[in-house]
Amino acid sequence: MAGRTAAAGRGGRDQRDPRGPGAGSGPPPVPPPGRWLRRRRAPRLPEGRGRRRLLLALALGPALLIGGLALWLLYGSAWLRVESVTVTGQRVLTERQVLDAAGVPLGEPLVSVDPGEVERRLLEALPRIGSVEAARSWPHGVELTVTERKAVVVMVQDAENGEGGGDEDGTRGRRYAEVDGEGVLFGTVAERPAGVPLLALDLAGSPSGHRFGPEAMRAEAVGVAAALPERVRRDTRTIRVRSYDSITLEMSGGRTVVWGSGEDSEAKARSLTLLMKAADGAERFDVSVPGTPAASGS
Repeated sequence: MAGRTAAAGRGGRDQRDPRGPGAGSGPPPVPPPGRWLRRRRAPRLPEGRGRRRLLLALALGPALLIGGLALWLLYGSAWLRVESVTVTGQRVLTERQVLDAAGVPLGEPLVSVDPGEVERRLLEALPRIGSVEAARSWPHGVELTVTERKAVVVMVQDAENGEGGGDEDGTRGRRYAEVDGEGVLFGTVAERPAGVPLLALDLAGSPSGHRFGPEAMRAEAVGVAAALPERVRRDTRTIRVRSYDSITLEMSGGRTVVWGSGEDSEAKARSLTLLMKAADGAERFDVSVPGTPAASGS
């Protein structure tokens, strides 16, 4: 035994485990802490432009999803489509006339209805409409609120002077053109509206007719009619225009009002109201100079 050991020491290989006694048994050695942490480190995010693109994609993804869903609800689904169109405010016009002129198709996506375009179509197709408001009524309706023009005077249609040959009640099939407070001829009716004066332009041989023209004279008379108190207007049968500064009101009971020109109509209307109260039985009232009105006859 001693010889073999010595021989190994002289030239043979030492068969002892370099890890020391007991190295062949027991748990494996634990690596140093730093080495273990380097192997388990989480993957690093991209840096620079790649990192920004990733963050942008993460931020835009939900927004694009929500936007796509909203577009589908508004345009592609059957939930938000036009099912009804309601009309309010009309007096002479029928609901069918308004609906036909509005041209809002049922079944179309409600979001595709352009209220401004609907209003434009109505104003162009129906002159009787003075103003209109179109609005979407979610989730299925469109609402149209119409305000019709109101006549302050009427003229006999196709009559040269607007009055005709003495038939002021339309008993021979005449039609009356309605004129509002802005001078717009907006419609015709078979019967003369109650409480609306007849406008007669007697401009034959008048210098005002050549100088200003019938349309300007009509506008003057319309301004007078619009300034009249409601009670006086309802009592006025005819507004007769002979020249620019010769406008006369022919009222019930044979009474007349000398108005003069269309200037200062509001002041003249106030003077006429006071004068009629002070001279209740008078037949002729002159407010051509509103500061000094006069009444005569009984």
